[in-house]
Amino acid sequence: MIDEITKLKQQLVAAGHFMHEKGWVPATSGNFSARLSNGDIAITISGAHKGKMTVDDIMMINSDGEILPGSEKKPSAETLLHVQIYRHFPNAHCILHPHTIHATVLSRIKKNEICLQDYELLKAFENISTHEYTMKIPVFKNDQNIPRLAASIAKYLDRQIPLSGYIIEGHGFYTWGKSVESCLNQVEALEFLLQCEYMKMASGERE
Repeated sequence: MIDEITKLKQQLVAAGHFMHEKGWVPATSGNFSARLSNGDIAITISGAHKGKMTVDDIMMINSDGEILPGSEKKPSAETLLHVQIYRHFPNAHCILHPHTIHATVLSRIKKNEICLQDYELLKAFENISTHEYTMKIPVFKNDQNIPRLAASIAKYLDRQIPLSGYIIEGHGFYTWGKSVESCLNQVEALEFLLQCEYMKMASGERE
């Protein structure tokens, strides 16, 4: 029987391969994690190519982001953002962060937030059961200083606004869910919806 850590690592590897085939994690971009039942976190190592990733490219940290004994590699540079999301959203057990084209481009145009409204595919997100919904995706200014970036994001998260994901300007988006499968569905849905918004804008349609 496969233990919990191995199972989650295998699921993250499969998610990475799927997203690489879609072109959502070019080069060594993106980072993923999954939270275990004991609160520890399996997270991708820094610089891992997601299309070539194996379970050896995923390491273990605790809920504070500290490397657990037996893990000798370096975790993602954005580990603090994963820890922050898990603290704010107790039901989150997976976080996926791709660098998709439409999230990247739209975030350079719409600096504050992107509103996704009345799309049927909004129902792919946890806790949304109707297309008659407006999902706001905040856009945060990119910053290579991760603690400072996390602090700016915390100001928004502390407002406890319903949230399924956010975008870092010119960078990519984060989304989280109750499982790797659910979270991957949200990645696919969000990139589709952002593409719809981009095509609306390109066609000249006004909001």
